[in-house]
Order: sequence, then C-alpha cells, then structure tokens
Amino acid sequence: MIPAAFDYTAPESVADALTALGSDSEEIKVLAGGQSLIPVLRLRLAAPTLLVDISRIEELSGITDEGGYLVIGAMTTHAEVADSDLVKEHAGLLAKAAETVADPQVRHRGTLGGALVHADPAGDLPAPILALDAELVIAGADGERTVSAADFFEDLFTTAVGENEILTKIRVPKHTGWGSHYEKFTRVAQQWSIIAVAVTVQLEGAVISQAKVGLTNMGSTPIRASAVEQALVGQSATGDAVKHAASAAADGTSPPTDTNGDADYRRHLAAVLTGRAVRVAVGG
Repeated sequence: MIPAAFDYTAPESVADALTALGSDSEEIKVLAGGQSLIPVLRLRLAAPTLLVDISRIEELSGITDEGGYLVIGAMTTHAEVADSDLVKEHAGLLAKAAETVADPQVRHRGTLGGALVHADPAGDLPAPILALDAELVIAGADGERTVSAADFFEDLFTTAVGENEILTKIRVPKHTGWGSHYEKFTRVAQQWSIIAVAVTVQLEGAVISQAKVGLTNMGSTPIRASAVEQALVGQSATGDAVKHAASAAADGTSPPTDTNGDADYRRHLAAVLTGRAVRVAVGG
C-alpha cells in the first residue's frame, strides 16, 4: 500500500526541527531511522500531514564518555551501539541487547532514540534502558528537560515525549565491571520478542551486591522485576539461589495473550529466562 500524501522537511539542527514541529500542520510525525514509522505509514495506520526527518541533524548522533555517564545521541544506530567499545565496557547490557535487534539491515538504519520513542513493549531496547537507570533528554520550545527511564515509558506506544518535542540523547550511568546478559525468546529468527529479560549484576566475590532486571513484553511498557532484584542482592551466585530469586520474575506483571502464547505461558517463560540470564551474567 502507498502512504497517504504528506509534506516533508529535513532540518539540519534541533532548533529547526522544533520550529517545524511547532508549525500549524494538522498532524506531524518525526522520522528517525524509519524502521518502525515507514511500515505504519505504508499500512496507513498513520497519515501525517507533515513528516519531519531528523536524520540530517549531526548533533543527535554519537556516543561520548561524560564521567559517570555515557551519552548516546538519539539518532545513533543500533549497529553503532552494539559495536561501540565504550558501550561494551560501561553498559554491556545495552550493547548485547542492540546486537539482537532484527537483522543487520535494520540495525544499520534503526536508531536507539527512534526505538525508545516508538515504545513497543516487545522492542529490545526499552527494557535494558530501564534496567540501566538511564535518563532521557527531551528538547522542546521551552528548552531541555530530563526524564528518568522509569517515568519515560507511560503506556503502550506512549512516552513522555510531547507532540512538539524530540528526544535528543540518552544518558546511561556507567556499569563498568558489571556482568550482563540479554536473554530473548522467539519462535523464528528476527521475530519480535515473545518475552526477553535484561539483566546486569555486580558481584563482590561470589556474592551479588547489586542486581537490575528489566522485562520485555510482559506488560504495556517495559517492567523492572524488582522482586527478583531484591531477592538476588546478598545471595551467592549459585544455581539454587538464582532459581529461587527468578521464580518471582512475573510478580506484578500483566503479560499479553496472543497467537504466540497466553499470559500464563509468558509468566512461566519469565521465570525460566530470568534464571538463565542471571546465571550467564554472573558467569555461571
């Protein structure tokens, strides 16, 4: 199907993009990598009157080290995140998750910011961003504001980014030396996750001192498995302790029921995959 007709602009600065977003067009959509938006346009599930292409804004790309944080531009591609030595060293969980996104073509076109603003609960990047306690910087007519990942994902395909705003960068606290793993379950290659688990843990000797666990596709937004996190802290990184903690993975979740499985099936998978991900993260 051919998309409905729309006007198009490709600003070269954030200021010009915000000006375009503030125009009087009836409906405006922001185009980043286009891997989520273009299929929606082709199906005419969205019919914007103006498309604002931000791919030419150089300041929105790149990965920098800013002391206790990595700062990742919203237009940085999945492939750049996955291949970055900085991300691998200081936020390994994010690099591992980015490696699993779709196929190489999508990873080289899709962007981290685009995936986060799209906010598909089955997407691979929101849960790691949540687990890493990232902060998201949003620009609007009144300047920039920073939103925690915990407050960024508001509902299904809904985030804290307003109609006349754009996500400019993601600030990821360094987790240098932490073990991590992203465990993803699909039936066929390159399918959206039926469920996935994002885990990063810090060890002191053989004891888990800190644990952060994010769940993909276990609700309308990514979810922190706080019961698992609490159960892991202070425990030895042994099979029995990990299995016991992982049994609480589905607590407080509302997984969907669809053709890939019902809610109970996903709850079972959550426990199994969380245990598996934690064992890999601790090196067991």
